[in-house]
Amino acid sequence: MGEDMKRIARFMKVSWHNFKKEIGLLLPDLSEEELQEMYDSLILPKRATKGSAGYDFHMPFSCTLMPGEILKVPTGIRVRMEENWVLHLYPRSSLGFKYRLQLNNTVGIIDSDYFYSDNEGHIFAKIINDSRENKTVSLKRGDGFMQGIFLEYGITEDDEIEEVRNGGFGSTGR
Repeated sequence: MGEDMKRIARFMKVSWHNFKKEIGLLLPDLSEEELQEMYDSLILPKRATKGSAGYDFHMPFSCTLMPGEILKVPTGIRVRMEENWVLHLYPRSSLGFKYRLQLNNTVGIIDSDYFYSDNEGHIFAKIINDSRENKTVSLKRGDGFMQGIFLEYGITEDDEIEEVRNGGFGSTGR
């Protein structure tokens, strides 16, 4: 099956400088050594099985979310992909089913040109424990929490857009 699949993307880490800045903002009490160890242990997204559509994203750090609590997660990951492809991000099915863990924006959209943004195309996820059963969600560093699926797309016949992206959330609507 894998031989006839289109190979259109490559995951990689953001730079150490970018990761240190973003995680440092979120977890300011971590030492440089702790940040470096976290960066070194980042797991690039991979499919779990040959038949999986989704690439699992892993937590760069451990966290606990109480019901209603929201957390912005800098994944430390970026993706280079061919034009006319997009990466859709969803919560891992099991976490949504067991705990109602959701992405706060419901579906993340990573466009092919995001890779070239000033922030290196650093993929962030804003997760929420949307539990209606008062369940607490605990995630350990390295746990899969989100999955990404690549989809090809087309454009309209009269599309003549020439704008170039430079930014992340909402940057194309400015």
